[in-house]
Amino acid sequence: MAHIPEGILATPVLLTGAVVSVTLLSIALRRLPPERVPQTAFLSAAFFVASLISVPVGASSVHLLLNGLMGIVLGWSAVPAIVVALLLQALFFGFGGIVALGVNAMNMALPALLCAFLLRPMLHRATPRSAIWLGMAAGAIGVAGTGLLLCLSIGLSGPELLPAAKVIFVVFSTTAGCGVSDHGVRARFRRSRRPRAVELATGSL
Repeated sequence: MAHIPEGILATPVLLTGAVVSVTLLSIALRRLPPERVPQTAFLSAAFFVASLISVPVGASSVHLLLNGLMGIVLGWSAVPAIVVALLLQALFFGFGGIVALGVNAMNMALPALLCAFLLRPMLHRATPRSAIWLGMAAGAIGVAGTGLLLCLSIGLSGPELLPAAKVIFVVFSTTAGCGVSDHGVRARFRRSRRPRAVELATGSL
């Protein structure tokens, strides 16, 4: 559902997504320390697998979005993790496509960075119980942000696509609870079972 296929978006939207994604990726790569590469690769693989599993819902389908969790755990490193996963999905499975890669990456990376700036500083001092609420907030921001950007990307590509954008917005709204709950459980697990990993990950953006 969060992967926009090729042939739908207007050229200005595609160019905007490409410019934003390249800019974010260049900043993120300069800020990526070598010791964080394994963790970034691990969450990129988790994002790759989780977003491949789609469940049909009406005229669309839904899948897990881990961008909120990646944002609070990885910070800026979430950007290359998302880009690599989306690129491999486009190459091997045709999800989204190469031309729309910039827009798809932008739609998922911007909410992840928003989670990083708003919630990540609080994660290292959170208790396992409060980590649930942080994870749920990250899930809400990730799902809502991606859904909003996705609908804007489609809606701005032509008036004939507005009905599709409205349907996708409804699907995102009705299925957001699954993503919020999933993020809460995962954040609590990482805080209670892997506290050292969380402390290392949240050292800096």
